[in-house]
Amino acid sequence: MAVPVWGLKVVRCIPEAPLFADGQSAERIVWETLKQSLPDDVVLAHSVQVRDGRAEHEIDILVLWPGVGMAAIEVKGGRLSVQNGQWFQSDRDGSRKIQSPVVQSQGSAHGFKNWLGRQLGTPLTSRFAYMVAFPYTAVPGAWEMAGCPRALVLDDSQCQAPAEFIRKAIEKEGSGATPLAAAFLERIVRQLSGNWGADSDEDPNTQEDEDTQDHLTERQAILLQATRSLTRVRFTGGAGSGKTWLAVEKAKALSKQGKRVGLFCYNKGLGQYLQDRVSTWRQAKPVFTGEFHEYVRGLGVPDGKGQDYFDVEMPRLLKALAADMDPHDRLDAVIVDEAQDFAPLWWEALLACTVDPDNSEVYAFMDDRQDVYRRWRGATAGATAGATAGATADLAFGPTAAFVPIHVDENLRNTRKIAETFKPFAGEHFTPRGSTGLPVRRVQCTSDAALDVAGDCVDALIDEGWANNQIALLTTKERHPVHLDYFERGATEEYWREFHSGEGEFYGHVLGFKGLERSVIVLCVNGFKDMDRASEQLYVGLSRARSLLVVVGDSAVLEEGGGRELKHALARAQSWDPISVAVR
Repeated sequence: MAVPVWGLKVVRCIPEAPLFADGQSAERIVWETLKQSLPDDVVLAHSVQVRDGRAEHEIDILVLWPGVGMAAIEVKGGRLSVQNGQWFQSDRDGSRKIQSPVVQSQGSAHGFKNWLGRQLGTPLTSRFAYMVAFPYTAVPGAWEMAGCPRALVLDDSQCQAPAEFIRKAIEKEGSGATPLAAAFLERIVRQLSGNWGADSDEDPNTQEDEDTQDHLTERQAILLQATRSLTRVRFTGGAGSGKTWLAVEKAKALSKQGKRVGLFCYNKGLGQYLQDRVSTWRQAKPVFTGEFHEYVRGLGVPDGKGQDYFDVEMPRLLKALAADMDPHDRLDAVIVDEAQDFAPLWWEALLACTVDPDNSEVYAFMDDRQDVYRRWRGATAGATAGATAGATADLAFGPTAAFVPIHVDENLRNTRKIAETFKPFAGEHFTPRGSTGLPVRRVQCTSDAALDVAGDCVDALIDEGWANNQIALLTTKERHPVHLDYFERGATEEYWREFHSGEGEFYGHVLGFKGLERSVIVLCVNGFKDMDRASEQLYVGLSRARSLLVVVGDSAVLEEGGGRELKHALARAQSWDPISVAVR
């Protein structure tokens, strides 16, 4: 092979100047040719070593080509030949059997994909080809063998100008469905570089952050231990304080004591989540878990229509039915998650279904500042100006007024940068405890364009390497078309089942997402039907993301709905253009 004349053009290399041993002349010549042949935005990595379980692999040369994909190249010097499926390598010392370089390349590529998926917390979906390069061997153009199309082999002539051959191999033979996004390439580069001492904000490990959040939440069990002798408790806390986790753990503890427990909520999505959690228990379970309305229907109360029916007539019918309820069907304990969503008359009817309406155990887990449905008819004094001026649940005179109040002030389920965005809504005692996390991203657009722009954000995030099942797009006014299709077909059960199965991105409305979360939230502020309730909706939407929050919409609308404090909080966010996939 002729040695090329090197110019000044170079691609980015890891390491910048590899040390090639005496026996690695073939790798060196292919490496230098690739540097000269490939575009400037390509990244080359030499001798990439990974472990996949107990197996150890090494990729001689890894090509990361933005907009195209990736290639793992196994380089073999000398003269290569194949006889009856056996590979041979010949040099001045003679001919010897070797392992198939194609199998080596395939195994190292597979091991690298597994390793990278674990490091980044998301499966690799970019196109990825395993290849071999024989810089001193001529391979017939029509040659091919099982597991190795000719397109995956660079022979002596192709190694002299390999760029176009590598591109075609990635695009036509590579696994994966998408090109390699430039932003995702940078995440890979940071893993390959192995730099120490980098600022934690540069590339936080989102999976580790979320594992830490889970651990912090589990520590909340001390609250249940401390209040175990109290029979009527109101756990009040801001978003992300672990209230749902506490509600589920309380239901588990009471069920193990042999008590007939009802675990209730209002939203269908949260109801299915609670049912999924309970379904894994091997021991005693609540006698009912899910939506309050489903419990009422299950007891025989007929369906009706209209807000007056659900808020007044339905609980009246349930209370009448409870008067004749068999003692064995009554509840020993009632647990309500997102209790601020329950209308006052629901509480009276539900307590009528207990063994002792005046003394049976009742535990309410609530955030009075998320009273988005305004069923409590009043606002507590003390709501501050600006973003926190929206109505809060009436705890002074409401159904839970006599309950022992337990305040859960620490935010555990969001990164600090996310928590600081919605802190103006959460009250003066709200205390973020999570890791610093990724910067919040801000995308400016009109309300009319917000749906389309938010969709672009989802596509860009997937290109970055976020798994689609990590992402939820939530609207504040009109439903997203995907969400609307389920609604118009009456496929609510299917809609929420797909969300909980975690098989793809989710499209919803903030009102239906209370009590739920995903790693990444694209909050699409496409207006508000009632500006008086905008602050509560923004509070819910901003607090659903665990690792990354993207806020899409018009700054004037956001300020009108959330106040100046939200405006100031979002001023610290990073401006983002999802079309160019560039964070400025």
